[in-house]
Parts: sequence; C-alpha cells; structure tokens
Amino acid sequence: MKRVLAIILGGGAGTRLYPLTKLRAKPAVPLAGKYRLIDIPVSNCINSEIFKIYVLTQFNSASLNRHIARTYSFPGFSEGFVEILAAQQTPENPNWFQGTADAVRQYLWILEEWDVDEYLILSGDHLYRMDYRQFVQRHRETQADITLSVVPMDERRASEFGLMQIDSAGRVVSFSEKPKGDALNQMRVDTTVLGLTAAEAQAMPFIASMGIYVFRKEVLIRLLKEATDRTDFGKEIIPASAPNFNVQAYLFNDYWEDIGTIEAFYKANLALTRQPQPPFSFYDEEAPIYTRQRFLPPSKLLDCRVTESMIGEGCILKECRIEHSVLGVRSRIESGCVIDNSLIMGADYYQPFAERRTGMANGTVPLGIGSDTVIRRAIVDKNACIGRNVQIINKDQVEEAERENLGFYIRSGIVVVLKNAVIPDGFVI
Repeated sequence: MKRVLAIILGGGAGTRLYPLTKLRAKPAVPLAGKYRLIDIPVSNCINSEIFKIYVLTQFNSASLNRHIARTYSFPGFSEGFVEILAAQQTPENPNWFQGTADAVRQYLWILEEWDVDEYLILSGDHLYRMDYRQFVQRHRETQADITLSVVPMDERRASEFGLMQIDSAGRVVSFSEKPKGDALNQMRVDTTVLGLTAAEAQAMPFIASMGIYVFRKEVLIRLLKEATDRTDFGKEIIPASAPNFNVQAYLFNDYWEDIGTIEAFYKANLALTRQPQPPFSFYDEEAPIYTRQRFLPPSKLLDCRVTESMIGEGCILKECRIEHSVLGVRSRIESGCVIDNSLIMGADYYQPFAERRTGMANGTVPLGIGSDTVIRRAIVDKNACIGRNVQIINKDQVEEAERENLGFYIRSGIVVVLKNAVIPDGFVI
C-alpha cells in the first residue's frame, strides 16, 4: 500500500447537515460522543496501511484543521502524513472548488509529484469500516483504470442513489442517477458476478455507488486535464469514461451509511446504542477508529438510570434518566432531567464551579442541561446552555422550522439546538 495515495474530499457547504455545519466543516461534525466524521476514512486508511493522506477542504475548515493537526502525527522516520489542502485562489485558477473532480484538479500539481501507482478517492461523511487493501487488490487484479466501490441495494432504496449496470466480467457499462419506474427496472443486474449468493442477488438486484474510487495515476491525471469543464466524479468524469476505459465495480457487502442529512446523522448515532448488536461497532480491536486523545477523567454518575445509551468520557450526571441516547464528552446533566432518544454532543471545556454558581445567582444559564429538563428526539450541539424546567419535545409536531434567533432548528421533526445556544429556564420547544 506504499504505492497508494489517499485523497479525502472534505465536502461542500454541508447544507443538508445545517445547522450542524454552521460553524464547522461537514467532516468535523462530532460522531458517537467522541469522534468526528473525518476519523472514519482516516482510520480506515491507517488500518489498511495507507499512510499518505490528503484532506481537501473549503468551508468552515478551522476546527477540522485543528482536529487533524492534534490527532494524526506519524513518526519522523516514516513517509506518513495527514495534511489539509484548503481551497485557494491562484492566478491560473481564481475559482473555489466547483465539485469533487475540480477539487482534485486544482491540486494536481501536488498530487502528481508523488511516486505512486493509484489514487484512492474517499468521502469525508460516510460511516463504514473497509479494508482498502482488498479494494485496491481487486483494482489491480482486473487491470482496471478506475474501480468504484458499490453496495448492493434492494428495490425500496435503490431510487435514492446513483445506480450502475455491469457486464459478466464486473465491468461497468452504464449509469443512472436516482432512476424511478421503468428506468429503475432497467438497472437490475446479476450481483452474483460480484460475489453475492443467488438468494442475496435476488433480494438486492441493484448496485449503488458509494462515492469511493481507485484511479490509476496516469488515468486520473489525463481525465482531469483533458476535460476541464467536468467538475464532478460521480456525475461527469466516471460516466463519460466508461466507454473508453476499464471501469470495474468492487462490491462492499457490509454496513455503510451516507450521513448527509440531519435525519440520517441522527439515526446513525442512535443506532450505535442498539442491543445486542449495533450495525456499526467502535469496539473492533483489529480495526479501531482513531481520534484525538483528550486525557479526560472518567464519567461520574450519581444515582442515575441509564438504558441503551453511550456516555462519553468526562461527563457529570446527577439523578437523571438517560434512555436510548448518546452523550458526548464533558456533558453535564443536572438532577431531574430526562434525556430520551437524543444526541447530546457535550462541551469543549469545563465551566469552573465558581463561575457556574455566580452566573446562576445572576440569572445566567450555565453550561450543560439544567435540572428538571426534558429532551426527546433532539440533537443538542456543543457548548449549549439549557436552563431549568426546559422542554425540548417538539410539542407541536413540527417537521421543519428555522428559529435561529431562539437557538434552534427543526429538521425532519428532529429539534437541533445550535452550538453555543442559550435556552432560558422554562422554555418549551
């Protein structure tokens, strides 16, 4: 894997994940109480012995840059690195990144310098665990110019994704973006070609792109330099390449979730608490997910009832009830609270005891969740100050709402409390 260079696409403005992306890049969004989305592809690379990693970013990248700088440092005697390549304007190209392919094109002058055989293109907002060694090996065995990682799909979900057809050798011959009706039926393929059993192939007769690719170095350089008007890999570069290049499909038949929307992000986090077996586990010792070491104290629970939940380190919980929820690092939950089917992202710092006591005496809402507060089906972003006797329950069953001046949004019926928001005592959402 020394001959592979990984390129992680940091994503665009992350509008579908707004307001979680209001103050941070999409790959920097917290995950599972202590990680960030970027930790998934970077950890997969490290576990696959791929140590040359670039991350391309454009929007709100300060916290992402800080996280990568503090988390990933390799020994001085290795070639390993994880580096940020931020969008920039140059005399030759005064534009920002126009798409996934354009982002890579603008930094070709750096990528070309590496003596590698393949470029591994990854996305920064997916939840999955993959050994990229098998992916690259399939690419080499089939002598492919481009290899796409695909997931098998049933008919119910297929129309939500970009689908493709393959021939008997696994070569991709056609593409269709979110087809429906007859167009969907035409995209059925025999997935036994890629390794599924006959029963699995019958249940999942479609294959969808994961947005993960392996390119031969010279092929990627040629495609990006010849077609400068094509700015996206999945919609333009790869479909146009299929007739003239050997484009192969690699089947990934395991858990994979595109965390591109608030609802998907919410469900993926809470699914981690599922018993007896969550769809994705952070407890795999052979392929761990790495993140920043914070050296926090253990969490302290004082007479609490916690069921089917994950509690990050450094939390303080007092006489509360936590059900089917995820609590991030440094979360503070006061007595009488009920947290149900919610994601509490925690805090970036501890508020000193004297400051909390003085602030409460002056009517200021302290950091954390105040006493006798009820939170159901919600996401509370970092450093939120939630007062006492607050109810965050979506009382009127609203599906969509924007109340930024009040400190919250509602997306798909899920209340999202903004980062650094202050919700006063007795407030009802």
